[in-house]
Amino acid sequence: MIRAVLVDDEQPARERLKQLLAAHADVEVVGEAEDGVQAAELIADRQPDVVFLDIQMPGASGMDVAASLGARRPLVVFCTAFDQYAVDAFELSATDYLLKPVNRARLSAALARVRQAAGEPAFTRSLASATRDAGLSPTRVLARRGNRYKVVAMADVVAFTFTDGVTRVVTAAETLTMQPTLAALNRRLDPSRFCQVSRTVLVHLDAVREARPFADGSGEVVLANGQTVPVTRRRWRALVDKLEGN
Repeated sequence: MIRAVLVDDEQPARERLKQLLAAHADVEVVGEAEDGVQAAELIADRQPDVVFLDIQMPGASGMDVAASLGARRPLVVFCTAFDQYAVDAFELSATDYLLKPVNRARLSAALARVRQAAGEPAFTRSLASATRDAGLSPTRVLARRGNRYKVVAMADVVAFTFTDGVTRVVTAAETLTMQPTLAALNRRLDPSRFCQVSRTVLVHLDAVREARPFADGSGEVVLANGQTVPVTRRRWRALVDKLEGN
């Protein structure tokens, strides 16, 4: 049995897709969500085999949701009324891409792809890397506060850190946890706006208030939230070049 989650901010679109899926005896709809935050929570809770994911939604887009998923990610079939996202979706190693209104024949073809891929890794290429390569560096991220998700605007991010096996997003007001690794985030983020200053810290360049060099070639930066972060010798020059706009 293929366990499916439907994500779309328009209920009629979800109802139509659910009706079409009902014709396939091996597919069970185990949940529905109407925005990106609900989707992330539902996917984490239900652990579906496939997610039919709208792209344009309030708060967090379908691309944001897909990129926020952990290593045990489901297959993703993007659904949208806008065909300009097709190339980007396949760059993200989506299993398929459906244009609304979804018809029976295309849905059947998408499910055939899902069945074929069911025993294989859902994404053969890093979704994070592909997102950046496709020109889709995120304007927001999904992060966890307790058992709830929160949409964090990238403009509010001070830094991303990795400690004790957990990735965190740091803002001026709070620190939240995330699923993607720091390496995955680094591949996805805009390199003109972010810089990895050590093995465990990525800083938002707009949040850097002061950069202090040390005699040994390393240094430290003071961030907008008052936090001081060490910069390794190997990464100091790259940081300075980025701050200078080079």
